[in-house]
Amino acid sequence: MTDGNIVGSIDVAEIALTLFFLFFIGLIFWLRREDRREGYPLEDEMTGMIEGIGGPLQDAEPKRFRLPFDRGIKLAPDLNDRDPVDIAAERLEPFGGSPYVPTGNPLVDGIGPAAYADRAKYPDLDAHGHVRIVPMAADDNLEAVSMIIPELSNDPRGMNVIAADGKVAGKVVDLWVDRAEAIVRYLAVDTGTKTVLAPLAMARIWGGKVYLDAINAADYDGVPAVAGAAEITRYEEERIVAYFGGGYLYANRDRQEPCV
Repeated sequence: MTDGNIVGSIDVAEIALTLFFLFFIGLIFWLRREDRREGYPLEDEMTGMIEGIGGPLQDAEPKRFRLPFDRGIKLAPDLNDRDPVDIAAERLEPFGGSPYVPTGNPLVDGIGPAAYADRAKYPDLDAHGHVRIVPMAADDNLEAVSMIIPELSNDPRGMNVIAADGKVAGKVVDLWVDRAEAIVRYLAVDTGTKTVLAPLAMARIWGGKVYLDAINAADYDGVPAVAGAAEITRYEEERIVAYFGGGYLYANRDRQEPCV
């Protein structure tokens, strides 16, 4: 004889709640394992010693990412592919949490706004495997397709570049354009002794001049060079942007002082 209950004396709500808690606990461990694919294992703040990973519940198996255009396999995490720790800097005070200060040229020491990542040593590519960022003078098709300077815009080629100290750092001789995004990325600046690239995003074009107040005129000769004549690697981009970005703090002494 039956009492009409489908599950009898089984407490379905309690079972569902228990399963939910088990699922939630498992989800937390899974998330904590997955978020350790970048930046781990950690380093001791004072000694720089590599700390333990944390056991199987906190260490996920490496994932294999196949890079496009036969660039090989990337593992994450990859314990053998860590950024160098021998930066040109020292602690301001001998205690944990003390800020680092550069010991040499702050624009290239990799500290603060001048920090950079060890990116790939090959150029960025578009969806078809072609180099994305190229000088306009090296590609005759750019002017004919979409990489033209609009009629109502100012073409910076031939303009002087005014640095943070108000001096002329050089003259714009070419534009490096992103063919995938159809925008200008860098200005090729002739300093008189060399040609360097400067990020257009940090510049302002006004009154027939290019104002770029990130660094001083004398600092332009120290801008990281580009090895290729018609391409720039991701690592070179990182170094150039970091060099100019660091100038907003380190170019002048006044910029390093507190505002209040």
